[in-house]
Amino acid sequence: MLASLQYRVLRRIAPSEPARTSSSVYADRSKLAALLGPAIFDHCRGRDVLDFGCGDGLEAVELASVAHSVFGLDIVPRVIDQARERAVAAHVDNVCTFGFEPPAAVFDVIISLDAFEHFADPATVLVAMHRMLRTGGRVLASFGPTWYHPFGGHLFSVFPWAHLVFGEAALIRWRSGIRSDGATRFSEVEGGLNRMTIARFERIARQSPLDLVHLEAVPIRRLERVHSRATREFTTSIVRCELVRQ
Repeated sequence: MLASLQYRVLRRIAPSEPARTSSSVYADRSKLAALLGPAIFDHCRGRDVLDFGCGDGLEAVELASVAHSVFGLDIVPRVIDQARERAVAAHVDNVCTFGFEPPAAVFDVIISLDAFEHFADPATVLVAMHRMLRTGGRVLASFGPTWYHPFGGHLFSVFPWAHLVFGEAALIRWRSGIRSDGATRFSEVEGGLNRMTIARFERIARQSPLDLVHLEAVPIRRLERVHSRATREFTTSIVRCELVRQ
């Protein structure tokens, strides 16, 4: 009954997919540098790099200009095809390759952007990253929005914090009217959605075989004045962190 009522409210509020911020926010600057800092290119220079959750390959191709090798890993066939085409067009397909399974190689640096809120089992991902790193290698990650961010529900955030107001059943039913992939849970939507919070990530990272050497909760600009350790779950824009294999 409640789920049905919530669904009807959602249909009234958002009869179609809500508009999202365009990736053009990075049109005139490097997303890698914006999210991980300009030193990212020095960290990757001459190194073997894995882009874990590479999407359409834009960042992997950018890193190919400084790295010894780059491998882009993703689970979505459509984006892997786009990434391979991008590497060929940029004439870096000899340096930059892509696939659905990690190669039997080890890497100096693993990059992960906008991915830890999507992994079905992030703890297992950190174990896999540890296995794929050389001793002294590092994971440089940035992800968000996390679950309690105003738009932490991603597509399901039809207004700020809507994903916390409405139940999963109502939101999934609403989504089925605009997406036809048959998803029945948040975890089944394309790319997945695992309700990642900052506290949960910290706990998973500290229990992993990697050493969490840095974690920064970057505040939402408009909420910077009220951003603190106590409020960070609701006022953080993105999380950036570094993990090292000792």
